[in-house]
Amino acid sequence: GSSSGSKLKVPELSINGAQHVVQAGQTLNLTCRGEMVHSWSLPETLSKDSKRLKVIKYACGRNGKQSCSSLTLSRTQASDTGNYSCKYPTSPAKKKKESTVYVFINDTGNPFIEMHSDIPKIIHMTVGREMIIPCRVTAPNIAVTLKKIPRETLIPDGKTIIWDSMKGFRIPKATYKFIGLLSCETTIGGHTYSTKYLTHRETNTIFDVQLSTPRLVKLLKGDSLAINCTVTAAWNTRVQMTWTYPGEARKRGSVTQRIDRKNTEANIFYSILVVDKVRDIDKGQYTCHVKSGPSIKAVNTTVIVYDKMFINLKRRRKTALEAVAGRKSYRLSMKVKAFPSPEVIWLKDGLPAAEKCARYMVKDYSLVIKDVAEEDAGNYTIILSIRQWNLSKNLTVTLTVNVKPQIYENAVSSFPDPNLYLLSSKQVLTCTVYGIPQPKITWMWYPCRQNHSKTRHGFCSYTEGSFLLKAGSNIGNRIQSITERTAVIEGKNKTASTLVVAEAKSSGIYSCVASNKVGKAERNISFIVT
Repeated sequence: GSSSGSKLKVPELSINGAQHVVQAGQTLNLTCRGEMVHSWSLPETLSKDSKRLKVIKYACGRNGKQSCSSLTLSRTQASDTGNYSCKYPTSPAKKKKESTVYVFINDTGNPFIEMHSDIPKIIHMTVGREMIIPCRVTAPNIAVTLKKIPRETLIPDGKTIIWDSMKGFRIPKATYKFIGLLSCETTIGGHTYSTKYLTHRETNTIFDVQLSTPRLVKLLKGDSLAINCTVTAAWNTRVQMTWTYPGEARKRGSVTQRIDRKNTEANIFYSILVVDKVRDIDKGQYTCHVKSGPSIKAVNTTVIVYDKMFINLKRRRKTALEAVAGRKSYRLSMKVKAFPSPEVIWLKDGLPAAEKCARYMVKDYSLVIKDVAEEDAGNYTIILSIRQWNLSKNLTVTLTVNVKPQIYENAVSSFPDPNLYLLSSKQVLTCTVYGIPQPKITWMWYPCRQNHSKTRHGFCSYTEGSFLLKAGSNIGNRIQSITERTAVIEGKNKTASTLVVAEAKSSGIYSCVASNKVGKAERNISFIVT
């Protein structure tokens, strides 16, 4: 049996010391002895499946109570250089229970483990943080020079630049002077070897974060949800993208991430969240979080999950729908809640509205009437349908188009001649009026001033006050009667109001005023008695 974890001895390697050199092509032999079963960790460049590698485990020590393993690597090559560690798989103690030796595979033709002679390797750098130029060598005594192209030599001083044959050049606190193209160089047997690195300062500039979905996503149970979060960031910016969403704890979603470096001015990062066959637990807020250093941004969308398809249709207002002729536009709209979005058809008096008139436009669930005219009055029906489920709803509303009062005689005589009436004569004055709703008609009297010359231009241009007239009024001239008669003229309900002057005596102005809720119109009749 093995000792308790806290007293467990570190496994022992057959090679003492922190480093060991093997000539390329030779065989590397390592043995590890431990108090329990152990494993080997190898340089990243060496596969555990390599046919050149053999590991044999066996019992050893007094009474076979210890565990040993031998590692044999044949035909060694430069890329096998690195750390070889023997360790226990798990250890309850805080300190790692492992032994490590760094093995150099000395190859005079390959002084550098990694060669980047044509295309430099990118090294990401953050100002003030440690940066390593990883030009590791295949032998500990190889002299390496660090150069900044074109001409500057960077000399290791043990503080700002430190040479380590196992790591390369270590720069504890990188500054702007290390930005650019760097080269590690060594000369062996009169031949110079060079490997290049391009340092690249990371920034934290996030230009934009967008989701592929609208701010509200509506789905049916069983549908799939896919949200693409796209981040546009400065070219040398790295980002972390994470999601928070309702089914996160149950791992309802799968996330795929990729980067598009084709754009020379920016990096574009994608994170796609997919939830298969959504359920009630998947409804709620989905947020894409983006972090780059201290820069943090987030965008979200809300997901609604419905059990089944539906259409709810209601009137927006309980009051009568009214528009005014001449208005630039009028919108007929209903309260609609539906999923999925239904097909929309509007009818005007039973016929498709958009086909009936070019001034009618369907926008979402509304019908917009441009340049409202009197003929736009009528019954409007909205039909909503989801054909694949044979589901439909309809609603009919009546639109009244109100028209400002119009007096027919005003249109006929824009510039009337002076109206002269014989003294004591009986006169009949008429106003023919149209409007919706039907206008109220009143007659007014504006007497001429006493000192005004009646014959001056034949007009009474100055008056004293106004008087509302009724049948039997004696103000100015006696009014015999005021009557109204409604008739359909040119397809319109027009009202003719007739005022009968029993005996012409006084000069003035008779005014016929037609008014309704939209406005008013008036006709002034000069009444000059001669």
